[in-house]
Amino acid sequence: MAYPEKVLADDEQLVEHLHPHWITLVPATLWFLLVCAVMGVIIAFLPTGSAHFPLLIAVIVVAVLAVCWLSVRPWIAWRTTHYVFTTHRVLIRRGVLHREGRDIALARISDVSFNQTLWDRIVHAGSIMIESAGEHGQETLTNVPRSDKTQQTLNRLIEEDNDRRARLAYGQPMAQGQPGYPPPGYPPAGYPPPSG
Repeated sequence: MAYPEKVLADDEQLVEHLHPHWITLVPATLWFLLVCAVMGVIIAFLPTGSAHFPLLIAVIVVAVLAVCWLSVRPWIAWRTTHYVFTTHRVLIRRGVLHREGRDIALARISDVSFNQTLWDRIVHAGSIMIESAGEHGQETLTNVPRSDKTQQTLNRLIEEDNDRRARLAYGQPMAQGQPGYPPPGYPPAGYPPPSG
């Protein structure tokens, strides 16, 4: 099963699965073109004779290493960074060899804000800051596509999660498949049971 569905609970629904904005790949693409151009110029001016082949190999090796570091590495970092919003939580995954992940339950989020520079507004990107209760407090998602709309989506999900928990706490039945229906064993935290 494709990521991120494999990490979702039985009745948890995927709402949004994002990678950082494509604009983050522009420098990597420019570096690739620059390395290729410089390599072509250097190869054209290599001396002929017995030193030609070793120098050619050296230029190719340096160019491949430069492309791997300046172009392939940023592309892999982009591809392996996931911002996932579900009906119950926010999942953040980064990295390939050194993996980093964080799950933030919607019930623990106290504030969501976004920040856009002028350039971010032009390319429709930005940063989202999520304040949550817990040891790590704030999480910043950088270069989020449509950050203003994503912030509104996250706020809506938080409100729906609060409503779902309130209905559960006060014994109002919910149908399976209804938005906000909890997975098995998911507690209605944040709302005390009615006293009677």
